[in-house]
Amino acid sequence: MANDRPPRPSRRGFLKAGGAAMAAGASLGAALAPQAALAKAQAQAQTHGADPQLAVEPFFGVHQSGIVTPQQSHAYVAALDLTTDKRDDVIALLRAWTDAAARLAQGGTAAALPTGEAGDSKSAPDSGDVLGLGPNGLTITFGFGPGLFTKDGKDRYGLAARRPAALVDLPRFNGDQLIPEKTGGDLFIQACANDQQVAFHAVRQLTRLAYGNATMRWGQAGFLSGPRGQTPRNLMGFKDGTNNPSTAKPQLMNEFVWARASADAPWMEGGTYTVVRRIRITLEHWDNMELGFQEQVLGRHKYSGAPIGRKNEFDPVDLKEEDKDGNPLIPENSHVRLSNQASNSGAQILRRSYSYNDGTNFYIERWPPWRQETEYDAGLIFVAHQSDPRTGFIPINERLAKFDMMNQFTTHVGSAIFAVPPGAKPGSYIGAGLFES
Repeated sequence: MANDRPPRPSRRGFLKAGGAAMAAGASLGAALAPQAALAKAQAQAQTHGADPQLAVEPFFGVHQSGIVTPQQSHAYVAALDLTTDKRDDVIALLRAWTDAAARLAQGGTAAALPTGEAGDSKSAPDSGDVLGLGPNGLTITFGFGPGLFTKDGKDRYGLAARRPAALVDLPRFNGDQLIPEKTGGDLFIQACANDQQVAFHAVRQLTRLAYGNATMRWGQAGFLSGPRGQTPRNLMGFKDGTNNPSTAKPQLMNEFVWARASADAPWMEGGTYTVVRRIRITLEHWDNMELGFQEQVLGRHKYSGAPIGRKNEFDPVDLKEEDKDGNPLIPENSHVRLSNQASNSGAQILRRSYSYNDGTNFYIERWPPWRQETEYDAGLIFVAHQSDPRTGFIPINERLAKFDMMNQFTTHVGSAIFAVPPGAKPGSYIGAGLFES
């Protein structure tokens, strides 16, 4: 989907004063010497300039990071299924995750490293595979799936009455070929960083902390390529994210992204609802299409990113413009037209997607020429944030699933929806409002 916003801002500064310091003081403990670490990081930032390895994003705040944060170059998203039947175990896990995430975001380890010889520690506090790599702008975002509230008709943790009405079970969309092992989940973790290993390490450590109370359901690595400050391109070669609502405009974020308190879910104020879809793209089929046809499918010029008939990426999309024969200049079933705000009763969502490449696999295509062969297992990790999926992703995707020309090249094979609560306060934990209200 496309967006009329200014170019992506450069990746944010290295330490947000106050919030980062509070995060360090509240949860990193003496092992990281918070004030010393803060001063060191600030000095490094001044010395090295815009070094993405030294970038630090605060964990604590009104909203969770990783939502309106300028996109980092790598992501790892994962969903876990809870196995415990005890509410206190879930709270303890969220407390442990909050503490570990705050440490990791500062470039620390998931737990304090032993001060003596390695043999003095009975258990390893961290896998240690990112020691020395730096924080790399790591953000960790948590969400709650429908299964946290009810599962198989059972209210496991006394939370059923607090499930937000907006946290709906997604309908089956036209063309869906969802794989159960890549769909759903009770808990969601999204780790984004400027280094692939840092993002994976964060999910790996958080999953380790969940052993005995939750198991991994699915995980997916993603990447983002492109010059800093410019809209990135997806594997189809088109700029992806042009038509997002501007994260620099709080009024748009309040209207389209941040959830508001409701009678059934006052704890969600300042959070968001996140939809994750794993979309496989038949690159072999796409790569054999002529450039002009590819542009008709998207509704944009491939190299400039401009709407068809325009010159610049952020030129406005004119859905009424016609060619010399009276036909719509931007095709009726193009992706840009169908996903445009004007075609969806004013609805918008914030896309924060990543490409993925999992090597090759054997596929049978569902569209002509119905080939059976080994093809790339590659595509898009579609991530969309919105204030209410019932007025955001669901109606937009219903239209796309039925009419989008792009469907002949894409297949949705994974899907999940999560309520992403607001940010945590120092000394508290993610989702505290749900459990304590």
